[in-house]
Amino acid sequence: MAKHKVLVVDDSVFMRKIISDMIQEDERFEVIDTAKNGVEAVDKTKRLAPDVITLDIEMPEMNGLEALKRIMSEHPVPVVMLSSLTEEGAKETIAALELGAVDFVRKPSGSISLDLFKVKALLLDKLAIAVQTKVSRSLLTRPAPIPYPVVKPQAAIEAKELTELPPLGRVERLVAIGTSTGGPRALQQVISALPDRFPSPVLIVQHMPPNFTKSLAQRLDATSRIKVVEAADGDRLRNGVAYIAPGGWHMIVKKDDAGYKIRLTKDEPRSGHRPSVDMLFDSLLPFRELKRHIVLMTGMGSDGAKGMQSLKQAGALSTIAESSETCVVYGMPRAAVELNCVTHQLPLHQIAAKLTELVTKDSNSKT
Repeated sequence: MAKHKVLVVDDSVFMRKIISDMIQEDERFEVIDTAKNGVEAVDKTKRLAPDVITLDIEMPEMNGLEALKRIMSEHPVPVVMLSSLTEEGAKETIAALELGAVDFVRKPSGSISLDLFKVKALLLDKLAIAVQTKVSRSLLTRPAPIPYPVVKPQAAIEAKELTELPPLGRVERLVAIGTSTGGPRALQQVISALPDRFPSPVLIVQHMPPNFTKSLAQRLDATSRIKVVEAADGDRLRNGVAYIAPGGWHMIVKKDDAGYKIRLTKDEPRSGHRPSVDMLFDSLLPFRELKRHIVLMTGMGSDGAKGMQSLKQAGALSTIAESSETCVVYGMPRAAVELNCVTHQLPLHQIAAKLTELVTKDSNSKT
């Protein structure tokens, strides 16, 4: 069996050696070359046509984000980013995922660290997923509703007060979205296209580690007309607000005399995930009084498919799966389609419009 060709990009000689050695130990991969900055990465991508690239962000001459833009526009190749655990590293990683990187691996304690050996299995797993993904210039250059990188100033995001949230009102409907590999870019396209005063809360489970979900929420909030927050335990559901499950926590919905609220739990991972899409979807089963709209987008595996099937059987008004033509990984949506529980199969760029149509129609109908 032919080995997958890997290009390793990092400004540190030590890190290039460590990463290359880890990859070379797996018989599925072959490191065909390394690059010490973004300029070399772009050039060697064109000349060597690797199957997948590992890409650091902080590099001289041309950093990883600039190199990623060039690679994706000129010669698209699956890319796995190497990310630091700092807040700034998380923000840059979210930007890289929006620009087309397939996934990322965390550097446990800095750019030069023997601790990177601890993530060897994760790195190899991400590379194996990456070489199966679809990365094409046509998908990556489709214009987003709000073009990258125009965002609200970070200070303005951090200064937002609770009073800027929509007022508490009666919640009669709910949108729940599950996604994984390729999800941050898909969420950016869908959430930023929803209208302000969207007449429903939006609950989102994105498979992602702690800290990164906070940066994802901030980024989506900066590019969207609805409010986007990282969910906190006890949050009351509000129409026109999107809640992202924090990394490392399951997010479920509970009801009391005051209405619907979010509960965060540290229950065991489900299907290897915490947060789990199925955990969220299953928590919505008792609420038949809510008009529920359920969405599964790009992602490896089947998390959320059984939950979607159960919700459809329990009267969910719509179940939407992203179609294979736009999925980075057609895994989670395909699992739902195979369970015959999907009412709409749509390419990514049509999902927000369909949700708006369905929820607006539902909110205007007599109950």
